[in-house]
Amino acid sequence: MVNDFPRTLSLLRKEKKISQRKAAGDLGVSQALLSHYENGVREPGLEFLVKAADYYGVSSDYLLGRTMARDGSAIDAETLPDVMAQKDNVLKGSAMALFTRKVLTNSLSVFFDILGRHGDRKLITECGLYLYTAVYKLYRYVYSMGSQNPDSAFPVPFSQVDVMCDIQLKKSELFMRKASSEISDDTLTELTISKLQADYPQLAPSMLSLLHTVSDNLEGKKNGL
Repeated sequence: MVNDFPRTLSLLRKEKKISQRKAAGDLGVSQALLSHYENGVREPGLEFLVKAADYYGVSSDYLLGRTMARDGSAIDAETLPDVMAQKDNVLKGSAMALFTRKVLTNSLSVFFDILGRHGDRKLITECGLYLYTAVYKLYRYVYSMGSQNPDSAFPVPFSQVDVMCDIQLKKSELFMRKASSEISDDTLTELTISKLQADYPQLAPSMLSLLHTVSDNLEGKKNGL
């Protein structure tokens, strides 16, 4: 059984604000047996898994830790919404947040278009994982600021986030260092400012702004965006 199952089962009951005794009765098992399930002492059968999924209104995949989407939905490039392109985009926020989001979105569009031209799936996957991990780490920091947000919602405790994320980031960095010495491709070699501006006239200013901002920060010239 996936290790996330006991934690998720217990979390869902607590979110529903019901006792272990109440949940056990509704699910047709003894309180002792439910306690064993929630503590990972015993593994339930398929019948209980289906009952628990229906009872808590989630998918079996969510209970098993195979997805963080409670309805078990999967995503792909075709079904993902392009929020920036929507006229009724509700993600506004402050002017600074909106500016930063646009710069990042446009810059990443350029970056992954360049990687897509190269076509190395491993390179694309590793770059994606690096960025996923960085965003995950930042999200966990912000998530922890909310006193009502349970740390148990994630399989990795907040106390371990720094170390585990940093290890993954270093692994991706090592891959990139190795790739940089091995890959020779015309789609990756000419990335001059003039080339970026020619290939991406609308998006290049965002990428150049990002590069300039980080360069200044690395040199200690300024602290903000």
